[in-house]
Amino acid sequence: MVSLLARLPRLSRADALPLAGLAAAASVAVSAAGLIGLGLALVVVQTLDPVGGQSVGDSAVLAGRLWLLAQGAELTIASGPLVLAPLLLTLGVAWGLSQAGRGVVRLRGSLTTAQALQAAGVIAGVHLLLTVLLALLVDSPDAGVGLLRTTVGAAALAVVATGWGVGRESGLLEAALPPGPVRAVLRGVLAGLLTALGLCTAVVAVALVSDAHGYGTLSGSLGGAGAGAVGLAGLALLLLPNAAAAVLGLAAGPGFFVGSATLVSVHGVTLGAVPALPLLAALPDTQAVPLIAFVSQVIPVVAGLVAGATVGRWFGDEDGGSVVAGLAGIVTGMLLGVVAGVLTWLAGGSLGDGALAQVGAPPPATAIAVAAQCGIAAAVAAAVSRWRALG
Repeated sequence: MVSLLARLPRLSRADALPLAGLAAAASVAVSAAGLIGLGLALVVVQTLDPVGGQSVGDSAVLAGRLWLLAQGAELTIASGPLVLAPLLLTLGVAWGLSQAGRGVVRLRGSLTTAQALQAAGVIAGVHLLLTVLLALLVDSPDAGVGLLRTTVGAAALAVVATGWGVGRESGLLEAALPPGPVRAVLRGVLAGLLTALGLCTAVVAVALVSDAHGYGTLSGSLGGAGAGAVGLAGLALLLLPNAAAAVLGLAAGPGFFVGSATLVSVHGVTLGAVPALPLLAALPDTQAVPLIAFVSQVIPVVAGLVAGATVGRWFGDEDGGSVVAGLAGIVTGMLLGVVAGVLTWLAGGSLGDGALAQVGAPPPATAIAVAAQCGIAAAVAAAVSRWRALG
């Protein structure tokens, strides 16, 4: 009897918990870890202020508002609606939810489709509930939270991120993808997007380094000693993907806006009053189009070439020859345009009423321009890559 019991599978602690309870706990852990980490970072920054910064409570409220903005919330402040998601923080929230979904599947082992959907639904639902409760807590007359936009943004982010994590770990995502060129096209889109964002980030870095004096002067003029410098550097880091998305609009052709009076494009530069944010030191100092803006025009082409080469490499023997690969490259470029449009829409927004109501690259024009340039480049690269693979 003892030997029989010893051979029985042991019930782990994860298996002892109900699936819904485990998923809910994982979702709570993501929000708790994110808010506590963000709050502690703000408290540390405030301690660097020699004249005394915000209190711990004020820092916690600010952390909550940043958490909401990262999920697409709208804050109504004295200058008007503030709608600008710090995309680096958004990526952090999405990564946490994705890891929560993967962790639940990993702890419970193989799940049926119904169980996987249940786990994803619970994680997303609990996250949405916590986000709405947070919005109600930090809402105030001087910074009102738009509950509808906050709810929709948090729900969309939670569903996409959790669904990705659960689907990838459980194998449902792999099973749902049809065989053939579709997987090669999706890999090409991802490779092209990462290439474009990496190059756009490099352009932002070059522009900042070329005007490092302006960055330092603007940062010093805002005061706050060490606290101000560290805080502004942290804010610039959170908004770095937003700046990269704006550069993508510049590289594609339409350019980007920083309010109605400031437009930067390869066709001309119009300068107006902009917020006192050191990251904006990367903007041109004169009406002349900077050299880096002209150089950045190769970014869509390079991204298309990388995407097309990826498609050609991942084509199988049964997927077709170079002609089919070229057609798949065109589709890849078009999808890259769609993704670019969505990205610039997410990265843009408004910093108030009037002159600062529009910030970022125009999504429709950017999407069309990227699709056209990447489509041609990806078609050529995919056809050549496939032709070389066939020998």
